[in-house]
Parts: sequence; C-alpha cells; structure tokens
Amino acid sequence: MSSAEDRDHNPGAHDRGFDAEPRVRVDPRVQDRSIGSLFAELAREAANLARTEIELAKAELSEKAGSAAGGVAMLAVGGLIAFAGLLFLLGSATLALARVVEPWLAALIVGAVVLAIGGILALIGKSRLKPRNLQPERTMETLREDKRWAQSQLGR
Repeated sequence: MSSAEDRDHNPGAHDRGFDAEPRVRVDPRVQDRSIGSLFAELAREAANLARTEIELAKAELSEKAGSAAGGVAMLAVGGLIAFAGLLFLLGSATLALARVVEPWLAALIVGAVVLAIGGILALIGKSRLKPRNLQPERTMETLREDKRWAQSQLGR
C-alpha cells in the first residue's frame, strides 16, 4: 500500500506520524553476521563465563578458608584456657574421690572419664571438618545452572 493509498484508506494516519504497516527494526550488528561469527562470539562468551565462574569459585574458597582459619584460632585459644581450668578441676575431683576410694583408683576413674569425654569431643570436631563443609556451594549451583542453560540452548 503506497502512502497516497494509505491516506485515502486511513485519512489522518500519515499526518499523525505513523504508517498503517508497522516496520520491524533489525539490529544492524546482528543482521549481517554469519553463522561462523555467531559461533565465534558464542565461544568467546562461554570462555568469559568460565573465567567468571572460576573467579567466583576463588572468591568463595578464600572466604571459606578465612572463616575456617578464624574458627581454628578461636578453638585453639579457647581450648588452652579451658585446659588450664580443667586441670585444676580434675585435681580437685581426684582429691575428693580419694577420700572415698584408694588414691590410685580415684586417679584411674577420673582419667577414664576425662579420656571418654575427650574422645567424644574429638569425634564431633572431626565430623565438622569434613570436605563437604568446605565446598564452594554457590559456585557449584551456578555451574549446574549454566550447564542446564547450555543444554537447553543446544536442544533448540
């Protein structure tokens, strides 16, 4: 339909600044690109994505390592202070128990109880330092999302 026909068919449409048929605008950067250049850009973008994911993993691992180091330091200091107090309490418990049983038996009983408590606490501490607690969880999740996205793009 020409502009003259458009004015005859829809008077005033051209005067208001729009045509009867809408025009589709194509980005000139995409319009003339070959499949090869699109794949090259896809490869560049995939490499950029991989670099970004690696940087995220590094940052997350650094954060977790710093948190673990702070926790270990506090654990050591707290343990040393508690150990000094515990030694005095154990001496008192041994002396008190020695009034009821032979001194050697009192020391044996107190030692066995302390050894059992220490073993239980060591096992609890070991379970908290498992490798799965130190994994970069956010990075792993974004990598899974990227994999799902890439598979959906290839499946089109």
